[in-house]
Amino acid sequence: MTATPIPRTLHMSLSGIRDMSVIETPPKDRMAIQTNIVRLDATVLTEAIRYELGRGGQVYFVHNRVSSIYSLANYLHRLVPEARIIVGHGQMKESELESVMLRFIRGEFDVLVSTTIIENGLDIPLVNTLMVNRADRFGLSQLYQLRGRVGRSNRRAYAYLLIPDESHLTPVARRRLAAIREFSELGAGFRIAALDLELRGAGNLLGGEQHGHIDAVGFDLYCRLLDETVRELQGEEAVASSARANLNLHIELRLPEEFIPDVNQRMSIYKRTSSARDRDTLEELQAETRDRFGPLPARVLQFFEYARLQVTADGLRLASVDRDAVGLSFRLTPATGIVEPHQLVQLAQALPARVRPEGDDVVVRIELPGTTPSEILTAVGEVLLELSHYSKMVV
Repeated sequence: MTATPIPRTLHMSLSGIRDMSVIETPPKDRMAIQTNIVRLDATVLTEAIRYELGRGGQVYFVHNRVSSIYSLANYLHRLVPEARIIVGHGQMKESELESVMLRFIRGEFDVLVSTTIIENGLDIPLVNTLMVNRADRFGLSQLYQLRGRVGRSNRRAYAYLLIPDESHLTPVARRRLAAIREFSELGAGFRIAALDLELRGAGNLLGGEQHGHIDAVGFDLYCRLLDETVRELQGEEAVASSARANLNLHIELRLPEEFIPDVNQRMSIYKRTSSARDRDTLEELQAETRDRFGPLPARVLQFFEYARLQVTADGLRLASVDRDAVGLSFRLTPATGIVEPHQLVQLAQALPARVRPEGDDVVVRIELPGTTPSEILTAVGEVLLELSHYSKMVV
């Protein structure tokens, strides 16, 4: 993995495409960066800049709008007249920007007001105060990368993430800022990457995007194809039973943050649940979750019930289970073993259901008695149980 916590890189590591090593031991005498999330306020800016200048240090001020960056620099100069302020941004000529950076490195200026051009590669030990204007507009990985530009010596560093009134923040922005403040200790990059993976998705494996979802084939199918390809490249034989049924029930199934606050623990349970291939493993995981976090709320029970239905559908070799506005469709493959006419007639009478052949497959269609997640999961479970009585597969 790279040092920057990019969701796509983490996902590639978890998928087996890349190796992963986590370095949690910081360099000698390195201290964690004290991260503060504060409203943009003249008093905060003045005190923070003067404190840093008083101990002989320098300051980064990130303002990612070239159109107003000089106005902001003038504002800072009025607040702290004794500070020597210089501006740098990516629209400058190369020679001009190089001159700005070299003069700042030589200590000719105290404050560098810049865009995000500082986020990569800079290592100036004297700069130990960072201010990021409108931090709510930055991504989690970008904030982490910017914060890493300070604290590169044995001196305590400070990062001020400047935001407007909290009522103007989006829910995702609140989560990003809370995470960057919580994960401020040294070696927290992996946990930030894990949360960013949850917030943004895994990104495109072969494209340039570092975030987003695989819309063309669906994320579940993408991960399955990726896993099969990795196994093939590693010389492992393809396992026929690894194919999974697609359960498209259109209900929200996730572990609530208020039940399991730690993102790493949630991701661990997600991974172990998706990897389970039998009901006993799921029962053990559910019991462990109850022991660790207390009585399971209804949403968590539904999460595990869905996982059990997935295992059952896999065992029956179903192609898919789809829900629409009025009912459920179960697509049976030849491997399911329900192909004889008398079996199909008995199945249609027992459910009751409409059963029709479609090529080599058979589609079983039932009406849905309710629309709540609990009613949907119960209906799917009853049909799968009935199918197991007719199938040649052992579930």
